[in-house]
Amino acid sequence: MALEGIRVLDFGRYVAGPYCAMLLADFGADVIRVERPDGGEDRAIAPVTDAGEGAVFLQGNRNKRSLALDPRGEAGQAVLRRLVATADVVVVNVPDSALAKMGLDYVSLAAIKPDIILVNTSSFGSEGPWADRPGFDSVAQAMCGSAFLSGPGDVPYRTPIAWADNATAVYAAFGTMVALFERSRTGRGQQVTGSLLASALAFSATYLIEQAVREPDRQAIGNRSCIGGPTDTFRVLDGWVVMQIVGQTIFMRWAKLMDEPEWLEDPRFATDELRGDNGAILSERMARWCAERTSSEVLDALAAANIPAGPVLSPRQALAHPQVQATGMFVPTQVPGNEAPVPLISPGVALSATPGTIRTAPPRAGEHSREILAEIGFGDGEVDALIAGGLVSEAG
Repeated sequence: MALEGIRVLDFGRYVAGPYCAMLLADFGADVIRVERPDGGEDRAIAPVTDAGEGAVFLQGNRNKRSLALDPRGEAGQAVLRRLVATADVVVVNVPDSALAKMGLDYVSLAAIKPDIILVNTSSFGSEGPWADRPGFDSVAQAMCGSAFLSGPGDVPYRTPIAWADNATAVYAAFGTMVALFERSRTGRGQQVTGSLLASALAFSATYLIEQAVREPDRQAIGNRSCIGGPTDTFRVLDGWVVMQIVGQTIFMRWAKLMDEPEWLEDPRFATDELRGDNGAILSERMARWCAERTSSEVLDALAAANIPAGPVLSPRQALAHPQVQATGMFVPTQVPGNEAPVPLISPGVALSATPGTIRTAPPRAGEHSREILAEIGFGDGEVDALIAGGLVSEAG
């Protein structure tokens, strides 16, 4: 596999750090999840298995091994140093100020392994007055303008989909690959830094740049778009559909479908921005057309006109949709302690020659402690002593 021979130590929790390391594992890296002896606090979020493990943990920790270690104190630090000496990448997601306390700051790591790559994702980054504050995905959504611009306008809406967290993981994995490529050329390690806020700001660039230059002070307008139209969700006889129109050529095809040729000469709809400003008129016309048709009728007609559209699906409906099924992204995976397989979701990118794969289930806490410690030179008696002293645990 593409990353075979690369060892990653994953100290991440929740989403950004673990998901970054998971992407590396999917493409062949040996990823060791280092967690406290009684297991990480992120194992039970949205529990789905008979043993109580959650969807967040299961999705973000497949293809990894688990070392359950308490790195505090000299004995724990001694184990950590020997582990770092074998690693290529260390993944963490904490404020930069906490790294030194954990013995995971770049200076300390590089003293052990000069070409090490440290990947740290935090809530707000390494600089600024909020650098040490905690934060989660919802905070990043709120601080980039996304929540303010979502919803009907009276109450800001956050999405339950943790897009800022996952975007940070993908950015961090990308940064890791760039750092590995640079190391292959120069032999140098380096620190890769990302944050939820930075990812959210990057994803919100359109409206932030527009505000900085033109100061339009955009407000929430429901599911319509400020910069094009008609873009909206529309009720049909058997549910809802969404349509997005950007650009004159797609608008021309839509006007023809609606039998509104005069709108192509109407100054209210001459540009994307004007169509956004007058989107309520366009949405009203589309809503009347949709209200008389089923989802299939609407979507088939829009597809025939080459207009981007799709159904609004619940999670249950998304799982069953034929196009979703055709992607092959759902991989039934047998998870220890659960009778039925769990459908884990493959990486969102496919490589023709070296694809990512789901090979092993997420590990039990300490499942691989003994074998990992043996790999870095600990004998059975030493491992037994570490377990007896509570510094290490192993799954039964």
